Amino acid sequence: MDGKGRWVDNAFIERLWWSLKYEDIYLKSYETPRETGRGVGAWLERYNAERPHSSIGDRTPDEAYFGMETESKCRAA
Repeated sequence: MDGKGRWVDNAFIERLWWSLKYEDIYLKSYETPRETGRGVGAWLERYNAERPHSSIGDRTPDEAYFGMETESKCRAA
């Protein structure tokens, strides 16, 4: 993210929003803003802590950022 208006700077966040919409929001009928906030928060937690990403070597974003293994992978080993 090094230049104003560069398309490549926005590509990663656009992919995140696409995933959020198609994997959560469009599949659920949230009734209230509070319910939506909780649902999106839970999805983001799973996205960062449990969902492996091929672009970072099938690690979760938490593993890549913090350099750690998640509890679920530690239990499986």
